[in-house]
Amino acid sequence: MPRLVDAPMAPVASMLESMRQRLGDGPVHGVRLDLDDTTGWVPASWLLHDDALLDDLLDAAKQRWSAQPHAAAALAWKCYTYWVALPALVGLVSTGRVPLPRPADILVQYADRQPFLTVCPQPSEFAVLPGDALAGEPFARVCADEDELLAQLRRTLLDEHLDPLLARLQERVNLGRRTLLGSLASGVSHALIRAGAPLALIARTVEALDVDDLVELSLRDDGGIHVQRRTCCLAFTLPEPRICTGCCIRPE
Repeated sequence: MPRLVDAPMAPVASMLESMRQRLGDGPVHGVRLDLDDTTGWVPASWLLHDDALLDDLLDAAKQRWSAQPHAAAALAWKCYTYWVALPALVGLVSTGRVPLPRPADILVQYADRQPFLTVCPQPSEFAVLPGDALAGEPFARVCADEDELLAQLRRTLLDEHLDPLLARLQERVNLGRRTLLGSLASGVSHALIRAGAPLALIARTVEALDVDDLVELSLRDDGGIHVQRRTCCLAFTLPEPRICTGCCIRPE
C-alpha cells in the first residue's frame, strides 16, 4: 500500500492539530496519520469482504455500548463514518486537497472500549485543484473546480466505501438506509463545522453526498452553525439513554 503521509498530508496534519488546540482531543482523537507498527490494524477494505471481521467489529460495538445488535451497529456506523470522512473533509477545508478515502487506503483499529474506533489514512491518491503544488504528481487527480472535487469525494467516500459497507450492515441488522445516512450527514456537517468551514461549503458537501435532506443547517444567534438531524442514531436506546445535540427526538 503506497504511503503518502508526509508532505502531501501536511495540511491535514496542521488542521487536525489546530482543531485539537481549539476544541480538545475529542473531535480528532480517532485519526492517526502515521504508524510505527501496524499490528492490530486492518485495511477497511477487509470489512467489505470478510464476514468474520465485520461480525467481530459489531460484537465489539455491542460490548462497548452494552447495546442491542441494531443499536450497536448504528453507533458503530456513526463512529466509522465520522472518522473515515474526517481527514478528507479537513483537507477540503484547509487547502482543497482531499486525500481520497478508498477502503484499501485506510487502516482501521477497533476495541470494545473507548475509543471504539481509530483510523489511519494512507492515501494512494489525492483530489486537488489546478493550483495545488501536487498537481502533476502521478498520485494527484486534478479537478477543474470545487464541484469536481466534491464529486471525487462522493465517488470514493460514498460510492466505493460507505455504500458497500452499509449494504453489509443491512444483511445483519434491521436498519434503514435513511437512518444510517442520517449519521453520515450529521457527522460530515459537524466535522466541517469543527474544521471552520462556512455554511455554504457544508451545504454543498452534504448535497454532493446526496444526504442534504437528512439534516437542516442554520445559523445560530451567536454566529455558529446548528445541525438539526432528521433521523436518530439510536443512542436513546442504550441502558443509559443519550439524546445527542440536534437529535430529532426531543427530550421532555
